Amino acid sequence: MKDPHEAARRWFGQPLEKLSAAQAGVLAAAHGRSVISRDVLQDDVGKLTFGQRLADQVAALGGSWGFILGFATFLAAWAVLNVLLLPHPFDAYPFIFLNLLLSMLAAIQAPIIMMSQNRQAARDRLDAAHDYEVNLKAEIEIMALHEKLDAMRQHQIEVLLECQQRQLDMLTRLVADLAQSERTKPS
Repeated sequence: MKDPHEAARRWFGQPLEKLSAAQAGVLAAAHGRSVISRDVLQDDVGKLTFGQRLADQVAALGGSWGFILGFATFLAAWAVLNVLLLPHPFDAYPFIFLNLLLSMLAAIQAPIIMMSQNRQAARDRLDAAHDYEVNLKAEIEIMALHEKLDAMRQHQIEVLLECQQRQLDMLTRLVADLAQSERTKPS
């Protein structure tokens, strides 16, 4: 691919100036034979704020079996302590204080998990955009390879046709020489 303007018209059907930023970047990478694939997760790791890292950790912990089992154990221990073991429970049977704690935990945990999910959705969009760029570059490279193969095949056909024409010319001369020698031969 020698001229990016011509490649843009041939592969995208529009001038280079009208291509999207992703298309122009991919075309430039294909033209420069540079790699565009990268580890998108690695790009994201260094840019996370403390709050984002904390939200990811809370979401990972809150969405795990360890948390569910640990919390079930905590709730069972709370109930056993306040119903069976203590003569003067600090949170008697309908467990009002426990309900308050659970409500506060849910009020704090839900938005944190949603922040993590929103960030994950943004990361997924970046992954999809990167996948599009990689796929687009692969398509361009495949089309370029097809063009090279077609050009090589065309060149081979031209060379074979030239050889065939030379052979036909040689055979024509041989037949003409043979016919001439037959006419000049004494009978």
